[in-house]
Amino acid sequence: MKALRRPSTAVNALLALLIVGAAFWGWTLLRDTSQTSGASASEVRTVTATQGTVTRTVSAGGSVVSAATATATFGTPGTVTAIPVKVGQEVKAGALLAKVDPADAKRDLDLARADLAAAQDALGRARAAGTDTGNAANAVTEAQLAVDEAEAAVAGTQLIAPMAGTVVAVNGTLGGSSVVSAQDSSGGFVDLADLKKLQITAAFSEADATELKEGQSATVVWNALQNAETTGQVVAVDPTATGSAGGRGGTEDAVTYGVTVSLPNPPDGAKPGQTVTVSVVTGSVDNAVMINSAAVTANGNRRTVTVLDSAGKQESRQVQVGLEGDDATQITSGLASGERVVLPIAGTTNRAGTGPRGGGGFAPPGGGTGGR
Repeated sequence: MKALRRPSTAVNALLALLIVGAAFWGWTLLRDTSQTSGASASEVRTVTATQGTVTRTVSAGGSVVSAATATATFGTPGTVTAIPVKVGQEVKAGALLAKVDPADAKRDLDLARADLAAAQDALGRARAAGTDTGNAANAVTEAQLAVDEAEAAVAGTQLIAPMAGTVVAVNGTLGGSSVVSAQDSSGGFVDLADLKKLQITAAFSEADATELKEGQSATVVWNALQNAETTGQVVAVDPTATGSAGGRGGTEDAVTYGVTVSLPNPPDGAKPGQTVTVSVVTGSVDNAVMINSAAVTANGNRRTVTVLDSAGKQESRQVQVGLEGDDATQITSGLASGERVVLPIAGTTNRAGTGPRGGGGFAPPGGGTGGR
């Protein structure tokens, strides 16, 4: 009997140890989980109110265009006999761009001059005879007009540059007609542009366009030229809107306004037709108390922030805001520079329910986590 009891005692003892060990392991796991959850719940992301400049900008895509362009069109139809210029060539004002065969125009001019001479002779005979000169005088006037038109037609056989610039398009061909079809080109027979005077045209949304006016500073960034960036100014905002495809759901037109921006110092390699991104400064406040825009919560016209004191206590505080910039919001009252403000938890709404905006460099060191 004693021999049978010894194994039973040993087994019971082993089972007891296993039960105690399992209980201890479970208690430890629960304790670690509780401590981890408590630590996560106590962590708060904060930003600090600072003193600085709040800036607001609006942006749109645009393209480079010449500030001075011209289209040269023949005044007289005919067969093109010469095109002494080519695309890319610089010309002076008054330079010959192309010619058509002047034979027909010169023949018409000779006939008009002969008719004028005959009308003048008839008028002279009427005066010498002392008869009524009214009809003869009218004939002279009509003949003179015909001569003027014929002379203009002869001059129109030569295409002259209306301005100095670079030939950017030749829309006709040697031996072809001097009349350029609208289906072939929206310009003239020869198009000119001053490539030394460039500017930007951009299409801004109707909401952004309401904030634009002449004289505002603009930054222009080239999409194709590496590290190409320069500054300019808004010189014109179109008074009427332009509809463009791309409205909501693809069924409506997005209303845009054309904006022209000066380009006094274009970068090397800048050419008409290149695409750019234009950013216009529409508001700026210096020496402002400012806070990351994501920390400001809106409810109607009411703006609030949650302030964290040195003891880790959170206080909801109403504030008055000024300029709402790209990354920071100006606080005109209710918050002082140096105070820490809690950032909303990811997924919550702020700024009238739009969701948190980017930090823009206002997050505190260490990923924006602050202690209590």
